[in-house]
Amino acid sequence: MFYIYLLRNKESGHLYFGYTTNLKKRLGEHNQGLNLSTKRYLPWKLIYYEACLNEKDAKRRERYLKTTQGRRMLKLRLKDYFYED
Repeated sequence: MFYIYLLRNKESGHLYFGYTTNLKKRLGEHNQGLNLSTKRYLPWKLIYYEACLNEKDAKRRERYLKTTQGRRMLKLRLKDYFYED
């Protein structure tokens, strides 16, 4: 399985999209500061993920979610989470 995931830093509000085959291990790597892209905004919380059987499908979905339209769609999907405060 290939997982597309969304991480969020609650304090700064930063979001990070990625994909992996081992979601639990990858989240640990992000929170240990092993990823240069996410190191500055520790700690991260997993707020959303999807699973795909095919790596190409996962990469395509990740690219879409990183677009303005993809972010907008995901924020609508997670509306209660993002606007609960």
